[in-house]
Amino acid sequence: MDGKGLAASPGLAALPRGVGPRYWSSREALLIWPALGFYLLLYLYPLSRLLVWSLFDPDLTLRNYQQLVTEPVYFKALRNTLEISLWVTLGCLALGYPLAYLAVTTKPRTRIVLLGLVLVPFWTSVLVRSFGWLVILGTNGLVNRSLIATGLIGSPLKLLYNLLGVEIGMVHVLLPFMVFPLYGVMTQIDPGLLRAGRSLGASPWRTFRHIFLPLSLPGVAAGCALVFLMAVGFYITPALLGGPQQITLATLIEMQVSDMLNWGLGSTLSVLLVGTVAVLFVLFSAALGLDRLMGTGARAR
Repeated sequence: MDGKGLAASPGLAALPRGVGPRYWSSREALLIWPALGFYLLLYLYPLSRLLVWSLFDPDLTLRNYQQLVTEPVYFKALRNTLEISLWVTLGCLALGYPLAYLAVTTKPRTRIVLLGLVLVPFWTSVLVRSFGWLVILGTNGLVNRSLIATGLIGSPLKLLYNLLGVEIGMVHVLLPFMVFPLYGVMTQIDPGLLRAGRSLGASPWRTFRHIFLPLSLPGVAAGCALVFLMAVGFYITPALLGGPQQITLATLIEMQVSDMLNWGLGSTLSVLLVGTVAVLFVLFSAALGLDRLMGTGARAR
C-alpha cells in the first residue's frame, strides 16, 4: 500500500501526524488533559519534592547521598530488596504457570472456580493477609502443629522472621499478578497447533515443550516483570514476616521518616528506590519490549 492508501485509511487518518501546539488545543487533546493533570499532581510533584528534600537540608548538600555510599547497610538493604524480589518472582512463576495452564485447558466451570480462587486475595488487605501468615507459620501455628501431630518433626520449624516467611507472604500477595498475564497470553494460543503436533506423532510433553511453552513466553515475560517491579517496593509483608537480616529499602525509608524523623535521608532512600525501579523497567523494556511487558507481544492466532 502506498502513501496515498495509508492517508486514505479511515483509522490512520484520524490519528494526528504530530504532537504540536495545534494538537494540544484540539478536541482529541481534551481527553488527555485530565489524565495528564492527574499524573502531574499525584506522581511527578511528590517525586520532585522527594528529590528536593534529598538535596536540601536545609541548604544544598550531597551529605545524604554520601551517606548512601559510605554506609554498607544501605547496599545490604538494596541487595536484600533485589534478592527477595527475584525469589518471589521465581516462586510466583513456579506456582502461577501450572495454575494458568490448568485454567486454560480445563472445563469452563472449573476455570471459573480457579480464577475465582486467584481473585480471593484481592478481597482482603495486604496487612490482614500478612497477619494471617503470622498465625499460620508461627511456632504454635497451624503448620507446625500439624507437622508435630503427624510425627514428621519433633520441634517447631522456624518459618517466620526469615527469608522463607517473607517469600511465602509476598508470593501469596503477588501470585495473581503472575497468573493473569500468563492466562491472557495462553488463551490466545490456537489449540489447533497442539492438535497438529499430536497428530504428527509428538507426545504431550514434546507438544507442550516445542509449541505451547514458546508461545506462552510473552506471558512469562510480562508476569515476571510485573511481579518483580512490584516486589521491589513492598513494605508491609517484609516488615511483619522478616527479621533484621531481611531489611529492605522500603523498611529503611519507613524507619528514617517515622522513627528517626530524618526526612532528608528518607527522601534520598526513596530516590534510590524509585531510580532502581526505573532502571529495571528500562532494562526489561529493552530486553523484552513494551509489548511483551503488556502481554501482547506474540499472538498465536
